[in-house]
Amino acid sequence: MGWYGMDDEWPEYVPVYRRVAAARRHAEQRAEQSGRQAEPVRISGREIVKTFWGKAWCRNLENYSDFSNRLPRGRTYARNGSVADVHVTQGLVEAVVAGSYAYDVRIEIKPLAASTWRAIKRDCATSIGSLLDLLAGRLADDVMRRLTQPDDGMFPSPRQIALRCSCPDGARLCKHLAAVLYAIGHRLDTQPELLFLLRGVDQQELVSAATRESVSQAVRGQVVSELAEDDLGDIFGIDLGAVAAAKKKTATKKRSTKKVSVPKAKASKKATKKKAQQPAVKKAAQKKAAKKTATKKGGKKAAAKTGRKAAPAKASVKKRKQPRS
Repeated sequence: MGWYGMDDEWPEYVPVYRRVAAARRHAEQRAEQSGRQAEPVRISGREIVKTFWGKAWCRNLENYSDFSNRLPRGRTYARNGSVADVHVTQGLVEAVVAGSYAYDVRIEIKPLAASTWRAIKRDCATSIGSLLDLLAGRLADDVMRRLTQPDDGMFPSPRQIALRCSCPDGARLCKHLAAVLYAIGHRLDTQPELLFLLRGVDQQELVSAATRESVSQAVRGQVVSELAEDDLGDIFGIDLGAVAAAKKKTATKKRSTKKVSVPKAKASKKATKKKAQQPAVKKAAQKKAAKKTATKKGGKKAAAKTGRKAAPAKASVKKRKQPRS
């Protein structure tokens, strides 16, 4: 009699590497039917995720009590290479996981609500410099908190995730599903754009909103960041530096025009005219002085020729009285 009255013998132990090999063959056959290649998840070291997006995805899952109890077994499966294939499309993840058999996993994720997406674009419009910074996770702390906050951020909650696995485990989240959820986080390390694909939104729209705000700031004469000038100009063909320079040049021209008032302009014109007349006035004065000098010299020469002295300019002649006879 077997254990607890069961006559069945223990199933033969199959090493993990053989299970993984069988699951990968199954994954390759299934992927070939869809006209693609299998994409197994290979994790080196103990860390499943290393970047902002991967860590934020896993942290979001671990914050929900619905998932937290079954996630540890999934981490083990993800680390030992049991996820033989993960294929991500809009709102859907299809995977193959090695267990006692090769199990097919299907995870559906609801698209992000339009109102939530509009709110995210509005809140992040002034802080996202470029698409490269967005995907690399080089964002301001307030933007990161906005993108990752529960309920109205980029990451789905448990009620927005539908889970299905072909294994006999009746739990909502089995270890195979948990392994795939961690595998998604690992994939986001190198392909963060897959998160936007899963939520049915376009990451370019998020950057476009930031670009429009940056252009608006430039037109208003505000500071444009180096990222906006370099990266956004390349992505969207907008020379923000030229916009800011043109704005600055126009403002400088307006200031210089305001400095020259009408009275000052007239005074300047009068001073220029007076300065132009000075040589002529000076020349006339010199000519008059020379003429006076010449006249004086001419009178002296005439008196010398006649042997007489030149009469004084003003001489008063008194008549002498004749004596009476």
